[in-house]
Amino acid sequence: MNIKSQKDFFAGLMFIIVGMAFAIGAYSYSMGEGARMGPGYFPRLLGILLAVLGSVVLFKSLTVATADGDKFGTVAWKPLLAIISANLLFGVCIGGLPAIKFPALGMMVGIYVLTFVASIAADRYKPVEVFGLATVLAVISYLAFIVLLKLQFPVWPSFIA
Repeated sequence: MNIKSQKDFFAGLMFIIVGMAFAIGAYSYSMGEGARMGPGYFPRLLGILLAVLGSVVLFKSLTVATADGDKFGTVAWKPLLAIISANLLFGVCIGGLPAIKFPALGMMVGIYVLTFVASIAADRYKPVEVFGLATVLAVISYLAFIVLLKLQFPVWPSFIA
């Protein structure tokens, strides 16, 4: 087996693994039918489609030659850790950490934390632009999730609300 494009090979492999994980994870939910979809319909279908897409990309990486072999470069650790940390911190802000009695800080604080931590991934850090982006995201999220969809989760820190 001769890999002609390392990037496509690993991307296809990742798509297959994630797609199969979703399809297998949704297996315990009822499927339903096209007209009355059950809770497992969408994740299973999406997982299968993602795995098929990954198979096509993986096949392409083994058959279509590229100029330099599309070598897999080094891992960009700073952006990777910043984005993952931002999402984890957002989850902590929304739900808190009951095990250590850390209170929920709410969606608004979570969006600002998410935006500022994720902006560390960029090459240039511009706090004024990040603050503006966080404000726009907070307003749009409040309108979409609280006003329009009427979802019930903490918006403000528990000591304010």
